[in-house]
Parts: sequence; structure tokens; C-alpha cells
Amino acid sequence: MISVKEAKEKIEEKVALLQPKVLALKDVAGLTLAADVYAKFDIPAFAQSSMDGYAFNFRDKDVALSIQNKIAAGDSKSYAISDEQGARIFTGAPLPANADTVVMQEKVTVENGNILINDDGLQKGDYVRSKGGEIKSGEIALPVNTSLTSGAIGFLAAIGIAEVSVYPPPLVTVVITGNELQQPGRELLFGQVYEANSFALSAALRQSGIENIELLYAEDKPDVVQETLEKALANSDLVLLTGGISVGDYDYVLQATEKCGVEKHFHKIRQKPGKPLYFGTKERKVVFGLPGNPGSVLSCFYEYVLPAIEKMMAKTNSVKKIKATLQNGYSKNAGMTHFLKGLYEDGKVKILSSQASFQLRSFAVANCLIVIDEGTETVKEGHEVEVDLFPV
Repeated sequence: MISVKEAKEKIEEKVALLQPKVLALKDVAGLTLAADVYAKFDIPAFAQSSMDGYAFNFRDKDVALSIQNKIAAGDSKSYAISDEQGARIFTGAPLPANADTVVMQEKVTVENGNILINDDGLQKGDYVRSKGGEIKSGEIALPVNTSLTSGAIGFLAAIGIAEVSVYPPPLVTVVITGNELQQPGRELLFGQVYEANSFALSAALRQSGIENIELLYAEDKPDVVQETLEKALANSDLVLLTGGISVGDYDYVLQATEKCGVEKHFHKIRQKPGKPLYFGTKERKVVFGLPGNPGSVLSCFYEYVLPAIEKMMAKTNSVKKIKATLQNGYSKNAGMTHFLKGLYEDGKVKILSSQASFQLRSFAVANCLIVIDEGTETVKEGHEVEVDLFPV
């Protein structure tokens, strides 16, 4: 068995970035740029007004100006003014030739078709968006590895970018093993349990921005598990198997990974829950063998799978590590790291009840995992502990 630290270092070492893909701007929210984006044009492409008012040449500020034209946003005609002339102009409209300043409509007096400017604080160039004032053609608009937030996407659209190169979300297959599983909504026969892992994992994956998820179910038979894994590897960047990774008579996942040519990087971690966690790769494809117990599945997802996904997508880790004051004590034996479902609020964290690996009740209200490292035996109320906050 390896330590939690060693396991995370191995994942960081072995997981590779996905191949970049060019996607339309509407499809890249939350993704990360795989290349610098350059402006193709000056933006604005022309000098334009930032205010409803009058455009004029600043040297004529103190004389009566005759108004020659009315220019609205989107007007594609070319206009020009001469000495002692101005133009009625609206926000976003192009300035007429020879104009360099705009005065607000509230700061003028209209007399006999002419205007007088009543703005002692007006400066040359006021209320004018200069050509290239936002960005000039050829400049880097956004550098590689920029996270595409709503603001970043809006900016790219505003400068005329329709598509960008990004690290795409992985194609994910979730393989559920276990003959005892029954789907929710159906009659539960003696010896059966309701299958929750596909629902929990699908929800966690979608929350992470991954929509392309295939669900496969495999009987606890060696050939079936192997065939299902082969199919998953053929169609996916990431395969998550649940159950069948321990050492029981019906645990066939490890055998299937070997026969499918997956290189094992570790199997079993000194942790609770999730001790039998498996991690391997086949070329650039990533495989996790998760325990069958649903509490273990989600704990391993947030601690290992999600960081691997975010490494594949060049995203920063969304599970935030903080320190918090413990509200109730906890004791364990040395030698295993414990991940405890907790509720964090205002700098304090509480260990929830129902911590057994088969239980999800605590996960239903938890917003973090409390990390008690393998060398620690007792933490008392009031102690500072490490907390891994779930993404929101």
C-alpha cells in the first residue's frame, strides 16, 4: 500500500493533458484555452461615441456650432464636419471625420438650430472611444491556459472571435459492477441493494462540466468485466469502474485491467474509506477502479478522480484546501489517513455522523471532507484540521 501523498503524486505524474480541440465559442464555458488568442481587428474598429450628445472638434468648444447630421449606432454612411460645425450623435455611433470630442446632450443649449456648449470641465477626446482603444489588431487577447469565464467569452465575442482551441472535457465511461444491484424505482428483492454510484458519479461529473458520460453495467463474471472494460477503453478518455476491485472471490476488475493492457500505477492506499482504490493508464487513457461502497466512491472522486480530470483539462483544482476549527473530537489508530464527511461554516467544521463507507446519508448534507493524516491518532474539539471543500 502507498500513502495518500504518494498516490496523489503518482496521479499528477501520469495523467496527461487531453489533445486540444477547436470549439465554437458557445461551447467553451468553463474550459481552458490551449493556445494564445490574438485580436484580428482593431476594437473598436472606428472612433465612436460613448454618449448621446454632439460630436465636434475641440478647438470650436467656445463658438456656436451648426448641426449638420444625425448619426445613430450602426449607421454605415461616412460623415464629416467642418469648422464651427457639429453632429448629433448617439452612443456607439461612429464619429464624423474631423470630430475629436463629444459633449453630453445635457451640457448644451440649442439656439436657432445651433448649439452652445456649457461644460467647463470638458476635455479634448472626452466621451470618444478611440479606434483600437480596447485592443489592437495582432495583440494577444487572452493567453494560453486562461479559464474561459463568462467575462472571457464575452470579451472574445466582442472582438470577433468565433472559435478557440481548448482542452475539451474527457469522454467518460462509468462501469458499474455487482450482481446485487437493483435500479431505484424497482422492487428490491431479498439480497439486493439499490444502485447509487452511477447517479452520484454522473451528478459529480456534470457539476464538473462533463456531459458526455456513458453508463455500462457488468455482471460479476471475469469475461463480462473484461469485455465491458475493453468497450469503455475504446470509447473513452477516462474510465471509472465501481466495485470488484478488492480481493473477494467476485472481484474481477484488477484481472480485467491486466488483460486489457492497462498499466497499474497503484492499487490500495493507506486510507479510510477507499483503501482498495486502483489507478492505471493505457497510453493517454486514465482508469480508476473505485470501491463499491458509495461513501468510498464519492470520497475517492473528490480526492483523486476530480483532480485527475482537472489535470486533463488544464483546470485548477476546484477542491479547495483550507484550515478550520474542529467542533467535535475524533480518535483513530495510526497508519491510515481518514477522510471524514464534514459540514464547514464560518471557519468551523463539524464531523458528521454516519461515516461508514456504505452510508451516503452524511454525504447528502456534507460540504467537505475533513482530512486526518495517517500519523494522527486523536484530534480534539478546538483543534485546527485540514478541510477539503467540495466545489459549489
